[in-house]
Amino acid sequence: MEIILSAENISKSYQSNKKNTLNVLKSISLEIESNKISLIVGASGAGKSTLLHLLGGLDRPDNGKVFYEQKNIFEFNNDKLAKFRNENMGFVFQFHHLLPEFTAAENVAIPQMIKGSSLKHALENSRRLLTMVGLSDRADHKPAELSGGEQQRVAVARALANDPKIIFADEPTGNLDSASSESIHKLLFELRDNFKKTFIIVTHNPELMKLADVIFEIKDGIIKRTKI
Repeated sequence: MEIILSAENISKSYQSNKKNTLNVLKSISLEIESNKISLIVGASGAGKSTLLHLLGGLDRPDNGKVFYEQKNIFEFNNDKLAKFRNENMGFVFQFHHLLPEFTAAENVAIPQMIKGSSLKHALENSRRLLTMVGLSDRADHKPAELSGGEQQRVAVARALANDPKIIFADEPTGNLDSASSESIHKLLFELRDNFKKTFIIVTHNPELMKLADVIFEIKDGIIKRTKI
């Protein structure tokens, strides 16, 4: 069993008003296995997205450490952390966050160009990735010309743009109908199996819960592993 990501005693609280502090996560520790699909589940407001953001370095904890392949990512300053995320991690959110003025291929090219790739090479790779997610004929369409499921497939291709080992997804099918959701789920498992990708997914989707390798449940700020 290879551990790609681990958290040690991470805590996060928010100031709900001048007097009250909301302790969302309390000294959470977990290990994420490589090439597995791990889910984070729990009631609304339990801290699922907060935990995902901390594991992916999108936010910093009050206390604790997150290790990606034995590097504590919170030892990096903000600029280095942003660069590290772009080069090593992929992100898919409930709302695709595609830039409307750019085509599907151009949206997928952007993270590659931030990393230093030329436009020509980035677009060539983007078309390859869009073919991989079943959108070879939609590469030159803008987001408004795509269905919700197609837009989310573009977002998945964008998450794969710099060939990360680990992909974080926050309710990736929460805004889709059941047929589109099933299609995205199938795609994620194909990526795990064929390209050895690791996924950490926040979800309420019961169908995805049946299929996942590992489930972590958050309740009252504490996490427990419920499926092995």
